[in-house]
Amino acid sequence: MNPLRTILFSTLFLSISFIGFAKEKETTQDDAPFDPKAMILHHVKDAHEFHLWDWKGSPVSLSLPIILWTENGFTSFSSSEFHHDDEGHTIVEANGGSFVKLHEKIYQLDAGVTAIDYDSEHHPINAQKPLDFSITRNVFMMWISVALLLFVFLTTARSYKKSKDGVPTGLAGFMEPLIVFVRDEIGKPMIGEHKYKRYMPYLLTIFFFIWINNIFGLIPILNGANLSGNIAFTFTLAVFTFIITTFSGNKNYWKHIFWMPGVPVPMKIFLMPIEIIGMFVKPISLMIRLFANITAGHVIILALMSLIFVFKSVAIAPVSVAFSLFITVIEIIVTAIQAYIFTILSALYFGMATEEEH
Repeated sequence: MNPLRTILFSTLFLSISFIGFAKEKETTQDDAPFDPKAMILHHVKDAHEFHLWDWKGSPVSLSLPIILWTENGFTSFSSSEFHHDDEGHTIVEANGGSFVKLHEKIYQLDAGVTAIDYDSEHHPINAQKPLDFSITRNVFMMWISVALLLFVFLTTARSYKKSKDGVPTGLAGFMEPLIVFVRDEIGKPMIGEHKYKRYMPYLLTIFFFIWINNIFGLIPILNGANLSGNIAFTFTLAVFTFIITTFSGNKNYWKHIFWMPGVPVPMKIFLMPIEIIGMFVKPISLMIRLFANITAGHVIILALMSLIFVFKSVAIAPVSVAFSLFITVIEIIVTAIQAYIFTILSALYFGMATEEEH
């Protein structure tokens, strides 16, 4: 992407974020102290609705369905029933149960209880958490990204099928260099010329899946629908990489783990537990790296914007906005870099598992 265009997009995104951020600050009590930590944690965590904007003092949101499994069976209702209450004050009656939302977690009140009570550490003592299958904004955006990727790849494949000379046009012309890049710069070098093809569907899937969700996480109107900043999402991707690596391992791979060739027997015994631990450390590092890098960028931008309200001075605004713009530009680049790193490390692990003995 052209650097000037990147800066323009970043400025637009940052401006929209700042307007929404300032508007949200205005809706809070003027005499209430501003808590940047609470605000940041509120923005980076998952939620049951999309807060789009405020209109005449009232929030405009896209409500998502809440689906719970309780002792009375499946219970479903709209998240709008809570009326944007995240402090456990609004009680929703559904399917014979009473439910409250506390810090984006759904609790079912005990029988006969009309208000939630807390212990000394502010944990509910008269409410239980049912099994929650709700469609949160992260789940919703994951479905959107899956639908978008299916559309992109099916359209690209259809374009090649219709092309008589094999020359890509339209969307296929845009996708071909990216697919060739994953094949020639990730698949072949890391796995090998003769074995890379069987892993290409997975490598292409995680590369574009992570990249598109990272981009979605930068769009202000989605209000923090940051799927890659969810540890459960990165954990699931890392588990898939671990499973494929484990089942792809050949005789040479397992020999290097359990009985390292070419070293004295005492060293073999010493290295075996290290190699076994390394099998699990690799996917864990994948999980934490993606989660931490994506989350850190959002936290830094929100922290910089918070300086305006912490110091209660417009004079600090140019500095906060300038640094936030700089971090936003970096984040746009990081969206692709993190997808690339996750994909190339996965390919590296596959290559190590399938490497033949020299």
